[in-house]
Amino acid sequence: MTMTLDGKVALVTGGSRGIGRATAIALATAGATVGVNYRTRASAAEDVVARITGAGGHAIAVRADVSSPADVTTMVETVTKQLGTVSILVNNAGIAEPRTLDTLELSDFDEAIRVNLRSAYLVTAAVLPAMRSAKWGRLIFMSSVAASIGGVIGPHYAASKAGMLGLMHGYASQLVKEGITANAISPGLIESDMIRGLSHVTPDRVPVGRYGVPEEVADIAVLLARNAYITGENIHVNGGSYFAS
Repeated sequence: MTMTLDGKVALVTGGSRGIGRATAIALATAGATVGVNYRTRASAAEDVVARITGAGGHAIAVRADVSSPADVTTMVETVTKQLGTVSILVNNAGIAEPRTLDTLELSDFDEAIRVNLRSAYLVTAAVLPAMRSAKWGRLIFMSSVAASIGGVIGPHYAASKAGMLGLMHGYASQLVKEGITANAISPGLIESDMIRGLSHVTPDRVPVGRYGVPEEVADIAVLLARNAYITGENIHVNGGSYFAS
């Protein structure tokens, strides 16, 4: 059933900008207390916190490299101590370094897997014991339409995002009886620093004729956090790019 998020604690990785920022704010608006994770952009994360607290919500910024087990442990301990047990996790942190078939190196592939996929596993593993104990949790994995159609970044990025779908399905199938849902969101071309840095990509590439905005993705994260009956799903938010491929 659909429910309020009042009293729930959310952790959004990569929450200082773009989709992560919009998701942190949207969850707070829906009633959740939010841990805003960042790695290097402290001022941007604090700005998100100020936006939430200024509207009457409660949030903290917490630094961590989420591909580091030690950092993840410290981050979850900090959020738990200051806000409470994490019951909603949005695995959003990631990198998107464009590479062609001719420029892609093994180091690029390894880095995409480490930052985009390994981090999702590490943070999920860190918060899952408390969710299982409480018999309530929401695991949300920010994948990409690239996992299904290849995308504009490169095979390394597409592979890392496809891996997130497998991870999500594994958790969904094993946690379905424990009050914990696991779902993914696959955005298409969303207005962001990444898209602005791709000179060869233009809005007319999207069937609806424009880029999406982060808030349109954040709306789905809130829906998944509120809904207890949706699990094991990958929701596309891409302006028609998936069905048109």
